[in-house]
Amino acid sequence: MDLHILDHKLRVTSISKTGLQQYTHPLIKLIFLRNRTRCKFFSLTETPENYTVVLDEEGFKELQPSEHLQVEGSTWLPLNVVSNGNTSSSSQAVGVTKIAKSVIAPLAEQHVSVFMLSTYQTDFILVREKDLSVVVETLVEEFNIFREEGGESVPVHSQDACNGLQRNGREVPHATVHPVLIPENQFCVMSLDPDTLPAIATTLIDVLFYSNSPKEGASVDQDMKCIKFFSFSLIDGYVSLVMDTEAQRQFPADLLFTSSSGELWRMARIGGQPLGFDECGIVAQISQPLADSDISAYYISTFSFDHALVPEEDIVSVTEMLQAQRKDMSC
Repeated sequence: MDLHILDHKLRVTSISKTGLQQYTHPLIKLIFLRNRTRCKFFSLTETPENYTVVLDEEGFKELQPSEHLQVEGSTWLPLNVVSNGNTSSSSQAVGVTKIAKSVIAPLAEQHVSVFMLSTYQTDFILVREKDLSVVVETLVEEFNIFREEGGESVPVHSQDACNGLQRNGREVPHATVHPVLIPENQFCVMSLDPDTLPAIATTLIDVLFYSNSPKEGASVDQDMKCIKFFSFSLIDGYVSLVMDTEAQRQFPADLLFTSSSGELWRMARIGGQPLGFDECGIVAQISQPLADSDISAYYISTFSFDHALVPEEDIVSVTEMLQAQRKDMSC
């Protein structure tokens, strides 16, 4: 398999719900006016707490500093696994499940923090730029590694990136067992032709910026049956949408498309308190047991919490699996 280090330098940011009005114009520009911006990697995810915006350096220039904008201090690089000429979502078990053992688990063992962004098309593993040498050294035996530079794929060898650096020597921390919330929403993972974005502009703007259901700014607790979650990505010309079925009904059915099975997904939301960015192994904790059971999963990290989407028919077994894991790790 091949591992590509994509030609994007990314920032991970958060916009508060109360400050959204200040950023509506630049966000609309980034979503709809591709010819007015040089941004090639843009992802916006709404959760009950805030809006997580992941974007490249060109897109980041559009967001003016303010008290409503939080910026994680690192530069992140997106990795993408390619197998037999196809992206990692081409196997029977889609999403993070395929790369759990080959990428996620080894990086967790080397204490590399990852930020996951699954889309309709593929899965992006974001790592800090400063950790790249450790990433390459950890994965070079498993993958042919390439770095995208100016449209060309340049082979990367361990010594090229490492320059004699050794693997992380940090002590292995005890894994934190984070609570998992299973909301009742049914979710769809969908896409559309970017040229049809203007046709859904009014609906998309309404869902992203003006929808108040569930309650705006509501906190999430174990009694909340449904949560607000909507993710839009426009990356290298490909659009991905993750929304619940209530939001889906607002869009023209003939413009959005999904897999031939039309599969519905359920969410496992990871974290009781904001997770932060420094803890390692959170994604591995969730993806490893799913991989062992060959259960597909999309995984979307946000500024505060992580979210795994699994097929609806597997949600009971996944819930039992995570509860058992939580019990075992607490002993």
